[in-house]
Formats: sequence, C-alpha cells, structure tokens
Amino acid sequence: MKHVNVSLFVPHLGCPHRCVFCDQRAISGSASPVTAQEIDKACRIAANSPHDVNNSEIAFFGGSFTAVDREVQETCLNAAAPYVGTSFAGVRVSTRPDAVDEETLAFLKRHGVTAVELGAQSMDDAVLQKNERGHTSADTVRAAGLIKNAGFRLGLQMMTGMYGSTDRTDLSTANALLALAPDTVRVYPTVVLRGTRLEELYRAGEYTPPELEDSVFLCARILRLFTAAGVPVIRLGLHAETGMQERLVAGPYHPAFRELCETQLYRQALETLLLPLPPGAYTVSVAPGHASKAAGHKRANALYFAGLGYRLKFKQTDTADVYRPQIQDISEE
Repeated sequence: MKHVNVSLFVPHLGCPHRCVFCDQRAISGSASPVTAQEIDKACRIAANSPHDVNNSEIAFFGGSFTAVDREVQETCLNAAAPYVGTSFAGVRVSTRPDAVDEETLAFLKRHGVTAVELGAQSMDDAVLQKNERGHTSADTVRAAGLIKNAGFRLGLQMMTGMYGSTDRTDLSTANALLALAPDTVRVYPTVVLRGTRLEELYRAGEYTPPELEDSVFLCARILRLFTAAGVPVIRLGLHAETGMQERLVAGPYHPAFRELCETQLYRQALETLLLPLPPGAYTVSVAPGHASKAAGHKRANALYFAGLGYRLKFKQTDTADVYRPQIQDISEE
C-alpha cells in the first residue's frame, strides 16, 4: 500500500509580503482559490486508488494558508473534511510564522488539520531582513511552540543559499530548527526565478547563487544532520514541476537534487570504509531501500569506485543504518 498525498494549490492571496526570491504572485496573483468542487474531485480520485490511509494526507500548499481570508480557509477545509479519518489520516497546511496564533490553531483543529508547516527559511534575522521575509527568527520559535502545544505535527521549511546567507548561517539555521523538535523538515536550495527581486540583484551582480556542486555538499551535510536526529527530510530540492526550466534564471536546480545529495553522503561513507582496504571485490550492506542510493545517481558511486579498482555489490540488510553502509565481506575471485 503506497503513500498518497492530495496536493491542492492555494494561490498567494494571503501572503502580505513578496520575498526577493518568490515569483508566486506572477504565477498565481490572478488565480482564483481552489474550489470546493475541485477539492472534492481530487480527494475522491485519490481515495479510490490503493493507498495507506494512515500514511496519506490532504495538503494545501502554495500560499500562506492561515493568512488567506477565513472564508476561503473554511471552504477548503470543509470540502476536505468528509475524507479525513476515512480515506486520509489528516490535513496538512503551510503558512508563515507570523500568521499563527492560538485562535487560528483552534480553528484549524476544529476543521481536521493535523499538521502545520512553517516557512522559516532562515533563523538569521539579517538574512530574513535582506530577503524581505517580514518576520523574525523569534516569530518562528514562538509559532513552533504554539503548534506543538496545540497537538499538531510540526513541519519546518528552510532554504539554503539565500541572499546574504553563507554555509555557516545555513548550518546554524538547520541546528536552530532541529532544536525546535520538528516532526518533518523540507530543505530548498535558493534559485533565481524570472520576475523576482532576486533576479534584479543577480543581474546587477549583487547576488551570486551557489554552484550546484557546492549546494549538494552543503545540503548533504544538512540531510545527514536531520537524519541522524531522527527527523525525516520529506523534501530536499525544488519540485521538478512543469515550467520550472522556463522560469529558472540561475542557481543550483536539478530535478534529482536529493539523489545527488544522497550520492554524496554514500560516497563519503564508502571512501572512509574502502580506501584503507586493498582494491578488489566487496559486498556493501546498506539500509533497506538504499541499494540504488548507495550506488549513486546514474550509478555514479559504483562507477567512481570501479575506477579506483573497487568492484562493489550492494546488498540491503536490516542491520545497516541509513547513509551508514557496512563492508560485509570480501568476494573472493
């Protein structure tokens, strides 16, 4: 039984700010809110497909949900309500840290919401100000506490490579978010999109986006940090959505960004294990579902080590931890 999310787009009607990196107003500024009929249809189609009810959600994304007119919120949540508890475990919404208070959370609770994600993006106030976020790191801490105290699952979102940020500030942000004990995390590398203030800064030479390789190294470190703490990173990299290539001006976008990060993590771990050993044929034990990840994106790791004289066979086992392979044996030839 598979995991199924019903993802429903809510235009940026409620967001009071236009962050320097955001182009959503250009995309959705003239769009109408998703209708009750559209929500019902999407939920009905997904509900009739085989899926794990306990591991599936209805998710409203694309805007600051709790900043949208309350009537729009109620329309969305009422349309989703018949499917909550029967076909889906709950409802997930994303919003801004400064659009959360106790009354708002009580409203969400009454309408079947089970998870709230905060777009923290950075925990460095200077970076937040440069990017015109309109909130502070203290707002994120306050909102996260309210969400957890109200019994919701807490999701946190961060960005790397923002205007004014460094690897150090991004790693500090990851550690600060980890201290808030989130249930899930999303990590997005910043890219330059058409029609944004960031595009103007980029063309004026005031902003230089990270190279793809540098972003992969950094995000691999962040992925390892959250994974080691038991916090699932449910999204790493931007969605490979239709139109992304047309909107992209510059930056570390790759449709398989997460796979590149996982390739890097396994390469580093395998180098530590293999390079002290003589070249030869080895069996590498990895966590369940991680054989292809360890072999690397387009088998990059398998080919890399083959070039060094190490012929690797990847075997899945329950005894191996995620991103921590084991050399099980040497295959005699």
